[in-house]
Amino acid sequence: MLIKNCFSLGIIFTIMIMAVNLSASTIAMKVDSLLNQMTLKEKIGQLNQYSSTWQLTGPKPTQKGNEERYEDLTNGMVGSMLNVVTVDEIKRAQELVVENSRLGIPLLFGLDVIHGYKTMFPIPLAQAASWDMQAIEKSARIAAKEASASGITWTFSPMVDLTRDPRWGRIIECAGEDPYLGARFGKAMVRGYQGKDLSTDNTIAACTKHFAAYGAPEAGREYNRVSISNYDLYNIYLPPYKATIDEGVSTVMNAFNTLNGVPATGNQFLVNEILRGKWNFSGFILSDWATISELITHGVAKDMKQATKIAITGGTDVDMESSAYIDYLEELILEGEVDEELLDQAVRRILTVKFELGLFDDPYKYCSKEREKEQAYTEKNHKAALEMAKKSIVLLKNENDILPLSKEIERIAVVGPLAADKDAPLGNWRCQAKSNSAVSLLSAIKNSVSSKTKINYAKGCNLVKMDGDYQDYKPVQVNETDTTGIQQAVKAAQNSDVIIAAVGETALLSGEGRSRQNIDLPGVQKTLLQELKKTGKPLVVVLFNGRPLTINWTEQNASAIVEGWLAGSQSGNALASVLFGDYNPSGKLPVTFPRNVGQIPIYYNQLNTGRPKLDENTVFVSRYIDGPNTPLYPFGYGLSYTDFKYDNLKISDNRISEDQTLQVKVDVKNTGQRKGEEIVQLYIRDLIASYARPIKELKGFKKISLEPGQKETVKFYLDRDKLSFYNNQYEKICEPGQFEVMVGGNSVDLLKTSFKMVE
Repeated sequence: MLIKNCFSLGIIFTIMIMAVNLSASTIAMKVDSLLNQMTLKEKIGQLNQYSSTWQLTGPKPTQKGNEERYEDLTNGMVGSMLNVVTVDEIKRAQELVVENSRLGIPLLFGLDVIHGYKTMFPIPLAQAASWDMQAIEKSARIAAKEASASGITWTFSPMVDLTRDPRWGRIIECAGEDPYLGARFGKAMVRGYQGKDLSTDNTIAACTKHFAAYGAPEAGREYNRVSISNYDLYNIYLPPYKATIDEGVSTVMNAFNTLNGVPATGNQFLVNEILRGKWNFSGFILSDWATISELITHGVAKDMKQATKIAITGGTDVDMESSAYIDYLEELILEGEVDEELLDQAVRRILTVKFELGLFDDPYKYCSKEREKEQAYTEKNHKAALEMAKKSIVLLKNENDILPLSKEIERIAVVGPLAADKDAPLGNWRCQAKSNSAVSLLSAIKNSVSSKTKINYAKGCNLVKMDGDYQDYKPVQVNETDTTGIQQAVKAAQNSDVIIAAVGETALLSGEGRSRQNIDLPGVQKTLLQELKKTGKPLVVVLFNGRPLTINWTEQNASAIVEGWLAGSQSGNALASVLFGDYNPSGKLPVTFPRNVGQIPIYYNQLNTGRPKLDENTVFVSRYIDGPNTPLYPFGYGLSYTDFKYDNLKISDNRISEDQTLQVKVDVKNTGQRKGEEIVQLYIRDLIASYARPIKELKGFKKISLEPGQKETVKFYLDRDKLSFYNNQYEKICEPGQFEVMVGGNSVDLLKTSFKMVE
């Protein structure tokens, strides 16, 4: 092994100098030098990605399949691995390649670091509710530091799939429904993961996913077909992806879905025409799990050989867990069915990222037992997670200012299936978080109130029929019948001055494969709330959820509603800080809450239709006959413990040309009694255009902090880029005409003015 090690390291030394801070031209030279020394099989190996299915630090596996994978590693037939964790395991896998294969090309190690590594931050949807890009970037930066300290070099994040359907389980991973907010979110995440220099040992390569339009599955059902117009694709769904490309994201992952009949994996229009063509993306593209083999299931390939050809010619560089390239690509190239130059281009892109990460300088640079022990799950990281969680909380209702509660209150009933839960707040895609490690709401309340306060706790009901820890791949059964604990909760409420009810979803009711037909409070939780309401005691509902829920009864009957999401390791402490007034909530919804599923898809930036006006005297208008069009809570909505008054909306001119920039100013005053933060939102409407335009489009937002009585003039700027849109030929056009400008604290309550763009 020593001889092989010296040989492989010697070859590497001849093709490289220090990999730190190498210029793009220097990296390109070294990539070409290495590529020229590679055999056809070795090049194909760089495109092959395996998941860890055995303990690498143990003996050589003997079970069928794993033995072959072990041999592939030692022969240089694997370019990257996923789901390998801990420094020991990652270092062992790297050693198998570097010290045994002919060229010793190091592996990339990828993992779904979605909202934290060991320290869990709020789910991405909740982070988007903060509208705080600095905080979001910081959360990704900490996740990168923790992951890289354990040997991870690559995360399969950010997910910037925009969605208008809360039935879709993976809404938990995205930034909601708006392209502008989604774009800002994606850019912040990329900056956090990748930093300013990928070659440092505490940054990791990011991966934008899932390209494209994965968030628009028919009926909200996971992996389902997507059928949308080019107009919506270009103007609504693509902007967040493009924003991450502009930010310099290293890699992109294909989506599971078909788009207008063509699977995203191997989709030449998406990849070759848009991603690599119009956007000039130079990083590499990987399939999602086995999506190359799924081309057969989709019905566009008759066998794996044809699926391999479709994928490689369609621009997919890395095969995650299909074994398609390693089994069939050599044969296709030798037969002349695939040009070897396509393979060379893919290998160049993969090797470039490895050079940028500094792996050729030191394949083990990310494998430090000291860093792994010292930098993960630290007090400092938990403090940041707490701040992010507090910023993510949205106050939906606060009747008669019942919140915040006094810490000196005599008696509190803390009830609900999620009140003492230390696992659900960690959310889905929890990476390496330890099960049941979150701060529960119950424990945080106990630590917040006076020692004289009596806390009456009762679970009330079970949410799901499930024993044991979090199981990612097992479906759960919701408790639909057992109400035996409700009377105990009612008794606790009767002996208290106020009720705090923690209800919603567990971590296993939202996420990948967790689409729901009914997005009401699952199980018997509504019955629990109804019985608690009968006690006549003030009812404060705290929601734990990974998606918008239809909570009409709760909205009408609860005294207060706090949207707590699945807020991570410090969930309970964050919620308690809001409930008892240590933190004034500032979050705003990044997604619309429907009244019922019949309104879905529902979103704020809709088109007007030809008959939009509601008229009680006719049925021939765009409305429902059995309920309102309006949502339960609109996009951008969120209350505070203080009040903000918007006034004096002004624009710099009422006529501009397309090469001019319009200044928008508005005065915002804190008219309440508490210091508070407000997210000031700017919307526009293009009134007359060659294509029908949305009634509102978010084009800017700013988060400000005001003391009681303080006023601030907030400024925005509208330029050609923000006033333009894409036509069906993917040409960005800016047309003369009248525009409305709207500013306010949500997408409904807005001040309005207008201007004209002239030729």
